[in-house]
Amino acid sequence: MTPLPQDRPSEDPLRRIGDADRDSAVERLKKAYAEGFVSHEEMDVRLHQALTAENHGDLASALASLPVEESAPASTSTIAAAGGRIKRRGVWRVPRTLKVESAYGRVHLDLSKAVFEHPVVDIELALGTGRAKITVPRDATVDLDGLRTGWKDSRYVPRSSRDGRDGPTIRITGAMGFGRLKVRHARR
Repeated sequence: MTPLPQDRPSEDPLRRIGDADRDSAVERLKKAYAEGFVSHEEMDVRLHQALTAENHGDLASALASLPVEESAPASTSTIAAAGGRIKRRGVWRVPRTLKVESAYGRVHLDLSKAVFEHPVVDIELALGTGRAKITVPRDATVDLDGLRTGWKDSRYVPRSSRDGRDGPTIRITGAMGFGRLKVRHARR
């Protein structure tokens, strides 16, 4: 959601606003009303202020004393190392997009016990040399179409189509230089 004026204290109160700012303020007021932070009479007054606001100062007064919205969790994370190992295993949250960058090291991502909050996860690889191994959940679908390999082809044996596929879709993209990517499904 777009941050509003009181969420950005450095915002110039005299700077003009557009329709997107007004729409965002109206949505925030609706949410505050539904959660009981604003009475019916106060809602009418604040909506009028938000809809007729011309600058950020006007909009801030319409939204004054409302609870500050929590920001959305990051949907992209980057794991990077020049050399050495990159390793993730056990229970961990997988972001919507995971970027993995390594010039010389090995990469091992074990997603078998990971928590997936998105039905589709993109893993973007930027690897120079070294091997990469990704273990995916048993019921996952893997798409390697967007991966470019330089020296060795990736190795992946898809599970048979008769297995239920209600798990996440994992799209692996990016580029690998001289290493090899091995993708396998978890045994249990």
